[in-house]
Amino acid sequence: MTNPILEIRNLKKNQGDVNILKDISFSVNKGEIVTIIGSSGSGKSTLLRSINLLERPTSGEIYFKGQNILDKKFNVNKYRTKLGMVFQSFNLFDNMNVLENVVVAQTTALKRSMEEARKIAKLNLEKVGLIQHIDKKPKQLSGGQKQRVAIARAVSMNPDVLLFDEPTSALDPEMVGDVLKTMNDLAKTGLTMIIVTHEMQFAKDISDRVLFMDKGLIAESGSSEDIFKRPKEKRTKEFLSNFLK
Repeated sequence: MTNPILEIRNLKKNQGDVNILKDISFSVNKGEIVTIIGSSGSGKSTLLRSINLLERPTSGEIYFKGQNILDKKFNVNKYRTKLGMVFQSFNLFDNMNVLENVVVAQTTALKRSMEEARKIAKLNLEKVGLIQHIDKKPKQLSGGQKQRVAIARAVSMNPDVLLFDEPTSALDPEMVGDVLKTMNDLAKTGLTMIIVTHEMQFAKDISDRVLFMDKGLIAESGSSEDIFKRPKEKRTKEFLSNFLK
């Protein structure tokens, strides 16, 4: 039996009287691609932000390589270096050029030398097709290029798990393809990925497993084939009705 790299048990998140996450449980194995789909407001992004502790869960447990990350003695900063995150809005430093944006976390969080960090950054910027733009500032880039810089930055940290929070939602339609191709290429390297996305064809093609969330719950989970071709739950069928036609 495989030991999951990440395991979420009975996770709940309340904001005031609102239950955003209601008893979420699932696990992710090393090298697995898990996508999370569902309507806006279903709790997808909150779940992702809870996994890397950008939001503190109200209750429940999150295990990373067998350790409960919510334990008070757990080293959260070290954990975050093992868990990359790519945001909707890129989160690049506007005052730094592309290369500096990919280098800075390596030298500060991982304590890599500048020489090593620059070498790794250039390697990953080459992989996402942006090596010719290393001296540009973010304002000189398109949205798709910014997101690919953000992906190169995350990958340069050598994470054990990479989280994507709707990475194409802020992009113009013509820029989406390049970012999805970059993610597809990453998936082939064996990197463990958890992806919140509204790109249904992409989710269908890339996923080992799909979680459908509705009103703070995982309403249905299964293989890509099961969810997109043979959904069981009425709510899943309703959500996918346009896609399934």
